[in-house]
Amino acid sequence: MRRTSPGLLAVLALLGAGGGFLLDHLLTASGRSTFTPSLFLPVLLLLIAAAALGVAWPVRRSVRSGIRIDPFRALRAATLARASSLLGAIMAGLGAGLLVFLLSRPVDPQVGSTVAMLALIGSAIILVIAALVAEQFCTLPKDPDDSEPRDRAPEPGGGH
Repeated sequence: MRRTSPGLLAVLALLGAGGGFLLDHLLTASGRSTFTPSLFLPVLLLLIAAAALGVAWPVRRSVRSGIRIDPFRALRAATLARASSLLGAIMAGLGAGLLVFLLSRPVDPQVGSTVAMLALIGSAIILVIAALVAEQFCTLPKDPDDSEPRDRAPEPGGGH
């Protein structure tokens, strides 16, 4: 499994920002109020960050102590970490897009809306960082069997 690339995270954040900006634009164009995320959302993102680190910590501990761990357990932890980093990038972009739209309006935004979006952006960035650290924790050393080149089977019809 390859590590999560910063380029992918940046693209997802940009797509999320565009989506957030477009969502608020469509809401105001239809005469509705802008979207303000609940303050529970940043708390939820921080809980996901803690869960990703909590699942990855035993994998790191076993790697450092030299105790062999089930590779599927490490894969599950790495998959959770990767999904969490992708979610964090999307949510940070969404919050940034909502905030940019809110600040670009001629009317000054309410403090509560601005704080909610800043909390969303901050917790999403923390989620991305925690998930990338958790992904690093799940890096297993190579098996000695994997370092030896294996004999390749002869290709069919390759002798003529």
